[in-house]
Amino acid sequence: MPIFLLIRHGETDYNKKMLLPGRLPGVHLNKKGQHQSRLLAEALNAAPIHAIYSSPLERTMETAEPLAKVLQLEVIPTPGLLETDCGEWQGQAVKKLRRQKIWKSVQQHPSLFHFPGGEMIAECQHRMVQVFETLRMQYSTQDLVACFSHSDPIKQVVSYYLGLPLDNYQRLTITTGSVTVLQISEDGSRLILLNHDPSFTWDSFQVLLQNKPSPSTKAKSSSQ
Repeated sequence: MPIFLLIRHGETDYNKKMLLPGRLPGVHLNKKGQHQSRLLAEALNAAPIHAIYSSPLERTMETAEPLAKVLQLEVIPTPGLLETDCGEWQGQAVKKLRRQKIWKSVQQHPSLFHFPGGEMIAECQHRMVQVFETLRMQYSTQDLVACFSHSDPIKQVVSYYLGLPLDNYQRLTITTGSVTVLQISEDGSRLILLNHDPSFTWDSFQVLLQNKPSPSTKAKSSSQ
């Protein structure tokens, strides 16, 4: 029954400007994202982590590297942990996308949504689950494994193992640089921790509350 640390990459300028980077190459951590990656390494430097897997995109690999250096482990690029392929929406502004009629589909019925020129959200969830099922069989009870990925894919895999319908996965929140802890076995799964921010302060939480984004805005502005 291995324990997985599902870690979202640190902040990029795309996140800050509410753009969808998708799988665009050359999207790197900004200064805040670099700080988040260092905080993660500090927070987890004593954790008995057996292995580190990461989406091959630059922003996830860069987030994983400080922890890997501290623990003297290799970061294993894992295509199954990639961001959702959002096709023609890649690089576009959330504000612009919200004006399209199709936007309601991705918010209200994501289980049926197919990104124009990209993949279905259900396909993304399926490949993520395949990764964790493979790793579950590879590691022993109580082994700790770190997996660096992206907001929506992490929410989708958590939803799957909690039995939450895919149409409701956007009710979860996964912020940049956060840690979610999931224990998985064939007998059942336990969500131990959700969206833990190593840099959490009450002031930062108040800012989040004051923003009060709508559910649809929250879902995609924080994604990718």
